[in-house]
Amino acid sequence: MQSSGIATATVGDIELAYETFGDRADTPLLLVSGLGSQMISYADEFCTGLAARGLFVIRFDNRDVGLSTHLHSAGTPRLGDVRRGDRSSVHYELADMAADTAGLIEVLGLESVHLVGVSMGGMIAQRVAITYPERVRSLTSIMSTTGDRSVGGASEAATAVLYAPPAHDRDAAIQRQLETYRVIGSPGFPLDEEAVRARAGLAYDRAHDPAGVARQMAAIVTSPDRTADLGRVAVPTLVIHGSDDALVNVSGGRATAAAVPGAELVVLEGMGHDLPRPLWPELTERIAGLVSRVEGRV
Repeated sequence: MQSSGIATATVGDIELAYETFGDRADTPLLLVSGLGSQMISYADEFCTGLAARGLFVIRFDNRDVGLSTHLHSAGTPRLGDVRRGDRSSVHYELADMAADTAGLIEVLGLESVHLVGVSMGGMIAQRVAITYPERVRSLTSIMSTTGDRSVGGASEAATAVLYAPPAHDRDAAIQRQLETYRVIGSPGFPLDEEAVRARAGLAYDRAHDPAGVARQMAAIVTSPDRTADLGRVAVPTLVIHGSDDALVNVSGGRATAAAVPGAELVVLEGMGHDLPRPLWPELTERIAGLVSRVEGRV
């Protein structure tokens, strides 16, 4: 199934670039991307695999990445100060990104969707389910956490790559991405270096904005713990996490599942902080299976 091509939706002052796969008459599934990740972090083949299961799949660029609005006038947040509690350089929080997501659902003329989020995208998806429950039919939170700083912590090596200086040219950006996934990728599966290089090059060509990524990071750091609020989430929820995630420790996924009433937790052995191709069939099956149960197909 081919994509619809890139389109844009206006949500408040933000233009969100998005792309769809499958038949609009099918059940809608919205994919939310992680920190600094563009919509292409959900590979075309992954999206078409979901669409083949009878889903209308939507992926989009969050604010400050890809082809969506970049808030250049906000400047670069001082992350060191932010981590010490000074929010004066922070322009928005995850709640604002959740509002973007809910607004996109509305602009697309969809009353509600099945929501899937990876990493920061999982944090955003959780906040959408908390604040805009009428927009969410089910929640799948992948390799994410609750915002409780006592869980989901990164290893020392993962922290080092996360805060490494930004690349300043295309070749360096590709190399940095490769080095990053050598640290945070899935140790139980071969790293597809060719795919990482291709995706990193495409991402650089679409938009290279380290300051935008820093603004997203500041949003994560300054957003409050969602644990108590997650106790009010009433939609069927699936939490997927890798057993070997160096960037967001599996304790973050366990805490998420414990916080949401009735949530199902799936820990995948050998998976780190990426979606390795060998796991795509299982991930697709689990996401589509949740949708089918909610929609009464099984």
